[in-house]
Amino acid sequence: MNPDPRQYPLRSALALACALLPLGGLAQDAAAPRTIAPLPAELPDSGEPTPPSPAVADQEAAGTPGLEANFGIGRAATEEEIAAIDIDVTPDGHGLPDGRGSYADGKALYDERCLACHGENLEGIPETGGPALIGGRDTLASDTPLKTVESYLAHASTLYDYIHRAMPMDAPGSLTPDEVYAVSAYILGRAGIVDETTVLDRESLPQIRMPNAEGFVDDPRPERL
Repeated sequence: MNPDPRQYPLRSALALACALLPLGGLAQDAAAPRTIAPLPAELPDSGEPTPPSPAVADQEAAGTPGLEANFGIGRAATEEEIAAIDIDVTPDGHGLPDGRGSYADGKALYDERCLACHGENLEGIPETGGPALIGGRDTLASDTPLKTVESYLAHASTLYDYIHRAMPMDAPGSLTPDEVYAVSAYILGRAGIVDETTVLDRESLPQIRMPNAEGFVDDPRPERL
């Protein structure tokens, strides 16, 4: 049903009145004197000491506010406990431990601890979630990329770091440095990156040139803060 055109003037008048009401209120508020809340009254001195803030309780611990106040919970970690989790390895090889491992030793260990997930030929087993470890060179820019140790990693130390911290899946971190060096030598040897006679240690591992070393963009941020 079409609205009655005789109602248009009434609607326009109501709309104008509603629009002018806030303006009038603002003008009135601007003319009224401003009020300020009074300051709180000072409490009488009871003579009791004020408890110190944990952040400033010990001025000698400058730079670490609050760390000295543990509220009776926990304790400082020992050097041995810190060393147990401070196991990361940087691209330049910093953090690699003493030890050594060969291709032959790595093959025996791979067959025992890695083959069930990654396959006899390091091809990966999707049913177990184990990815392929070798192959796929120059495929990352193709329609069927295959990301493996051989095709993706820019530094051999990354392989050591990951195996050391996360492998094998059923017992991560259980391999000794010698065993990690050996498995790394076997994987890199099967990928054709090193010779099968290569023995890896903290000196030789960072010297390995990975096939995809030039496939990354430098990050200008510092490695350590």
